[in-house]
Amino acid sequence: MRLKFEKRAEPSRFMLYATPVGAVLLTMLVGAIIFTAIGYNGFGAVYQVFIAPLALSYKWGDIAVKASPLILIGVGLAVGNRAAIWNIGAEGQYIVGALAGTGIGILTKDMHGPWILPLMLVAGMVGGAAWGAVPALLRNRFNVNEVLSSLMLTYVAVHLMNQLVTGPWKDPMGFSFPQTALITADQMLPILVPGTYVHLGIVITLIIAVALWFLMSRSLMGFQVRVVGSAPSAARHGGFSQKQTVWLVFLLSGALAGLAGIFEVTGPFQQMSLGFPQNYGFTAIIVAFLGRLNPLGVILAGIVLAITYVGGDLAQSVLQLPNASKGIFQALMLFFLLASDILIRYRVRLVGAPAPAAVPARSPAE
Repeated sequence: MRLKFEKRAEPSRFMLYATPVGAVLLTMLVGAIIFTAIGYNGFGAVYQVFIAPLALSYKWGDIAVKASPLILIGVGLAVGNRAAIWNIGAEGQYIVGALAGTGIGILTKDMHGPWILPLMLVAGMVGGAAWGAVPALLRNRFNVNEVLSSLMLTYVAVHLMNQLVTGPWKDPMGFSFPQTALITADQMLPILVPGTYVHLGIVITLIIAVALWFLMSRSLMGFQVRVVGSAPSAARHGGFSQKQTVWLVFLLSGALAGLAGIFEVTGPFQQMSLGFPQNYGFTAIIVAFLGRLNPLGVILAGIVLAITYVGGDLAQSVLQLPNASKGIFQALMLFFLLASDILIRYRVRLVGAPAPAAVPARSPAE
């Protein structure tokens, strides 16, 4: 008996939506085995990472706060990936957007008025879009691979942040800690649920995700992105410019990543510090693929990955798992998702072993 892969006449819609669920379930199973093998309570780890955040109602607010940047960055990356344009540097755009908005906050720290917060949010989007414009320019002008250029710019952004928060932006009243001063009341996002960090940015994130779903499925822009990604030659004949699409998706994904960054500054963090990078930009890559590059699916995927962030902290405190445990679960999820994508295009069949070759009959003379 052996396995045989038969190409489907058309991709399986059932497997398209079933494989993300299967990837999560396989992650839980294999994760439990791995942590048990290295001496931890494997099934307890799975419970703390995936189940406990949902079972504990006081953690729901934390899930919403963690999901917001993952969804916002994820929908931007999903648009780019639909066009086969790979922005791997969203973490850098997230950081630079936060820096740009924080810069406005520092300049307006002694001012008051309802205009300050919107100005910081706009600055965050402009900063993220500007950082995303660099790999777009390199791709269009010099044909530089956007995967490498966007990724390397992330490390430039980290060093820029380190330079600012340990140098000119360092809080003189911060007891020598490498961080900026806390933002003022006029610079904070309104809190929606008293006693939590659930802020207005979460609602804005959901609105943006739904708006992008509508644009991608009902607008000419969405059609252009899809055609450029799936049939470049047809896109050229249809008058759609690939270079224009590169600019579009990088500016959009960069702006959304920058907005996510300034949401974090004006929301839960309330300042910039060396601990600001949370790898949201890299985790959002998993979110985009787990959500099947559909903005509505990205919302669900963002919640799933946010659960692993909150659950990872629970597992660390309850079971003394290492801080990297949530990263292991997230990496397993991406691996199983990508590995199972073959089932979308191929059908697996179990076939019997080939029959042995017939032996020719010998004549009586022989």
